[in-house]
Amino acid sequence: MKQQATLGAGALALCCLLHPHRAASAEPAERTGTYSLGEIVVSGEAGVEAAQAVSTVSAEDIQRRNARTLDQALNLLPGVNVRVGNEGVPRIDVRGLRTRHVLLLLDGIPINSAVDQQFDPVLIPTEAIAEIKLTEGASSVLYGQGGLGGVINIITRKGAGGLHGTIGGEAGDHESYLARGNVSGGKGKLDFFLSGSSTEVEAFPLAGGFDPTAAQGGGYRANSDRKRTSVLGNVGFAPAAGLSLGLTGSYTRGEFGRPPSAVQDPFDPFAPTTRFGRVDDHEDVSAQLAADYQPAGAIGVRGWVFVSHLEEQNNRYDDASYDSFDVNGSFRERIHSTVVGASLQPRYDLGRAGVVRALLSAERDRWESNGQRTTIDPNQPASLDQRRALHVLSAALEYELLPLPGLGLAAGYGHHLQLRDERSDDDFSALAAAHYDVVETTRLKASFSRNVRFPSLGDLYSADSGNPDLEAERAHTFQAGVEQRLPRESVASLNAFYAVARNLIQTDQATGEDTNLAETRFMGFEVAAATRAVEALLLRATYTFLRSDDRSREGREEQQYTPGNKVALEGRYDFGFGLSPSLSLLYVGNQYYYTRNNVTPVQKAKLADYALVNVKLAQALLDRKVTLYLGADNLFDQNYETSYGLPQAGRFVYGGIELRP
Repeated sequence: MKQQATLGAGALALCCLLHPHRAASAEPAERTGTYSLGEIVVSGEAGVEAAQAVSTVSAEDIQRRNARTLDQALNLLPGVNVRVGNEGVPRIDVRGLRTRHVLLLLDGIPINSAVDQQFDPVLIPTEAIAEIKLTEGASSVLYGQGGLGGVINIITRKGAGGLHGTIGGEAGDHESYLARGNVSGGKGKLDFFLSGSSTEVEAFPLAGGFDPTAAQGGGYRANSDRKRTSVLGNVGFAPAAGLSLGLTGSYTRGEFGRPPSAVQDPFDPFAPTTRFGRVDDHEDVSAQLAADYQPAGAIGVRGWVFVSHLEEQNNRYDDASYDSFDVNGSFRERIHSTVVGASLQPRYDLGRAGVVRALLSAERDRWESNGQRTTIDPNQPASLDQRRALHVLSAALEYELLPLPGLGLAAGYGHHLQLRDERSDDDFSALAAAHYDVVETTRLKASFSRNVRFPSLGDLYSADSGNPDLEAERAHTFQAGVEQRLPRESVASLNAFYAVARNLIQTDQATGEDTNLAETRFMGFEVAAATRAVEALLLRATYTFLRSDDRSREGREEQQYTPGNKVALEGRYDFGFGLSPSLSLLYVGNQYYYTRNNVTPVQKAKLADYALVNVKLAQALLDRKVTLYLGADNLFDQNYETSYGLPQAGRFVYGGIELRP
């Protein structure tokens, strides 16, 4: 018992850091559970996760921050940088590695696109989320290939006993709105959860300090409208002791614009290429059937099959009128991409000799596109029609052991195979990790991982830049840290890391073809602290230092658009009469960018540092059955960019109501 209590100290410290005390909250907790049936289990008593850098975001965190989308839910976490580039889509970078290097799982279903392995976090609503778990850098081999930067694991809610529901609405600047609701319940061996939302943003406001250009006037951002309707549900059934079955599904449909560069000066060597793009129709459907059998003995197994299908009308127009396709380079393209897969995860408990977990998985990625691209001669358009597919097979084994009181060890190996028409590639991932509880309140941890990512269908076969000769990307990550519980419900942690990434895929603008970069290095550290010294007051603070070293291209030093410093502060006070004010501050600084690849000699410039303050006031009424709230994002109307020439939203004021019968 003493050994187990000691081993749990670090996990408890991290939990205290990332989760507020529910009893003190003025915002009532949802009466739902956690749907973890489809989740890949990577942690046992020894805890692979105990040696890794793991951050969690709870449903209450999401509600307090009024995070409407996944990027808003994650942007305060250490190591995370939300960056909006020329495509107008928020990208979630982790420790300098890009979105395509981050594996995104929704109840075990891979959400990364089969085409480019990226994802649009704005299309992922938050009202159904019970918990988000971010593993940075070194991660379990049981996740398979793809997670060079880390893994984002989204776990949705599940029904609890009885019948429950929530309905809410929100309105904001420029006629934006959000309507959402859920219903859930459970009785005996059966439970269910169903949620839905609909939102529309006409355009986001620009900051008052933005200087209008010939391409972008003041007021509201051109072509920044968004519409989205989403539904997610799950059903769980436990027919016998130790056996659980589950079915989950989601559907999202919408459309959105891609704001063009506000700098359209052909003589500006830093200006991005001007594009007038829209996604005029987006439809995403996913489903998973899962089973978990954990009898009283040493052997257990869980498995699931899943399908994720995306259909998108992606258009690039001639100009800002968005109604013609007559200029060379404009196109109309209908994209279909599908990921189908199955996974099996057996477990064997060896008692004092440890725990062994394995994973066998198979996945088929398919991409089909139909459309036309305008050429120099508008009467002879080029066809964009193509059909491509590939298969990825993975087998992994991970072993956890508690050899001494307070000491946990873990090691893993995974082998991965990519099969495609012209060739087959294989590669491996590996993990070694350890944690040691020096005393009950202090945990030391260290880990090493080798991760691999195969080229995506778009990397290989895109009509613009595809290169079937690309090699797999690889990253070697070393990290070490300490977690310390402090008096008066306080906690602090420090994680340091060093990663070497080779063969990263990037488009060579001189040739227009994707190519493998030689080497990029990332090093830094993350500090986090939190306290509830006063029961009604929650305070959190994080600091991230990141240095990147691009050794692939002459004239470049840091990787562009990779912040060197990030500070996040968050606080909330819960009054006894139901009022709950919350405040957050995000500072991002020291990020650089370069002239376009076809401009020589290479020049370097610094993006302006920025600080964003968000505030929210929530008041619970009628025995917490009604909650009214009012808030403002970017309260001080900071004019800022995360990529040159692409201004971001200024002050956004909103208000809403939530009802719980």
